[in-house]
Amino acid sequence: MCSSSKKQNHFKTAVIWFAAMGLGAVLGHLSIGFINELCQFIATAFTRLFQFLAIPVISLAVIATLSQLGAKVESRRIFSRTLFYTLTTTMAAALVALAFFVLIQPANVPVAAGTTLPEKVGQLSYYEHFLSVIPNNLLQPFFAGNVLSVLLVSAAVGLGLAFMPDSDNRQTVIKGVLGLQELLFTLIRALLWILPLGIVAFTAQLVAEIEAGVIVGALGQYTLVVIGGNLVQFFIVIPLFLLIRKLNPLKVFQAMSPALAMAFFSKSSAATLPVTLASAENNLHIDKRVSRFTLPICTTINMNGCAAFILVTSLFLMQNAGIELSFGTMIVWLLVSILAAVGNAGVPMGCYFLTISLMSSINVPVDLMGMILPIYAIIDMIETGVNVWSDSSDAAMTDKDLQGKLDTVA
Repeated sequence: MCSSSKKQNHFKTAVIWFAAMGLGAVLGHLSIGFINELCQFIATAFTRLFQFLAIPVISLAVIATLSQLGAKVESRRIFSRTLFYTLTTTMAAALVALAFFVLIQPANVPVAAGTTLPEKVGQLSYYEHFLSVIPNNLLQPFFAGNVLSVLLVSAAVGLGLAFMPDSDNRQTVIKGVLGLQELLFTLIRALLWILPLGIVAFTAQLVAEIEAGVIVGALGQYTLVVIGGNLVQFFIVIPLFLLIRKLNPLKVFQAMSPALAMAFFSKSSAATLPVTLASAENNLHIDKRVSRFTLPICTTINMNGCAAFILVTSLFLMQNAGIELSFGTMIVWLLVSILAAVGNAGVPMGCYFLTISLMSSINVPVDLMGMILPIYAIIDMIETGVNVWSDSSDAAMTDKDLQGKLDTVA
C-alpha cells in the first residue's frame, strides 16, 4: 500500500510538472510583455533561492559526512567509488563529443562584426582559476559562492572534527551541524512544493529564447556537435552504466526527475544540489551516508556536459585560428577537457568562462566566443541536465556497490 501510494504521488507530481511546462510554453510563445517580465522575475527568484541553499547544503553535507566517517575504511570506499564513476563517465562524455566532432567536422565560422565578450574575460588566467580555489580567509568562499573553495574548507573542518578527541564539545558541534542539515532539508521541501510555479516561468523563458532564433546560421554544425554529444551521453551512455550495475535507468530517471528538471532550468549543478539530495534520499532511497558524501563531491568534480563543451569548443576555436588538429592534439585536449571539467565549479556559465581561460592561456583568439554566447544559454541547460543525471547515477551506483557494507558506521 505504501509503495502504491508513493507511485501515485510520483505520477501526480509528473502530471503537475508537465502541465506547468505546457503552460510555460504557451506563455513563452504568446510573448506578452508584462508576462515575460513576471516570468523572468519568478525564474530569477527561484534560482536565487536554490543558490541561497546550495552553498550551506554542500558545506554541511561534507562536514557531517567526514566528521562521522573520518579516516575509516567506509569513507575511503565511498570516495574511491565516487571518483571511479566520476572519471569514467566524464571520459565517456568527452569521447562521445570527440567522435561527434570528427564525424560532423564543423566548418570554420567568420567572426561577425560587433560580437562581444563579457568584460575582462580575456584577461583570466587558467592558473588563477585554480589559485582562486585556495581561500585567504574562512568566510570569503561562502560570500563569493566559490563552490570548490567551500568544498575545500568544509573537508578540512569535517576531517578536523573526525580526528578531534571525543568530547562533549565535539559532539555538540556535530549535533549542531546535523540539526542545521535537517533545517535546510525542511526549507528544501517547502521550495519543492511551490516549484511548479518556477517551472512555468523557466519554460516560458526557454521558449522565448528558442523562438528568438538563437541557434541559426553558420554555428549550426558546432551546436549539433555539442548538443548531440550531450544527448547521446544522457540517453545512451549513462543508462548503459546503470544497466551494467544492474540498475533500472527508467526507475532512477523517474526518481531523480525533480532534480533533472531543476538542473535544466537553473543551469547550475550547485543550485540544483538541494533538490538532487532530496530526490536521491526520498525517491531513490539512497543511503544518506552515501548521498550526502557523493552528491556534493559530484556537484563540483563530475561535469560530463562540461567536459564535452570544453573539448568541442576548444577544438573549434583552435581550428578557426588555423591550428592543425592532429590525432595527437585531439587526444591531448581530450585529457585537458576531462581535468578542466573536474576542476570546474558547478555554476551557470562556468564551462564557458573556463574555456575562454584555457584558450587565452595558449594565445588562441577567443572572439568567436562572442558568437557562441547567445547559443550557450541553450547548451548550458542541456549540459547541466547531463551533469546532474550523471551525479545521480554515480550516487545510485555507489549506493548499489556499498549496500550492506556500511552497517558498522555509527
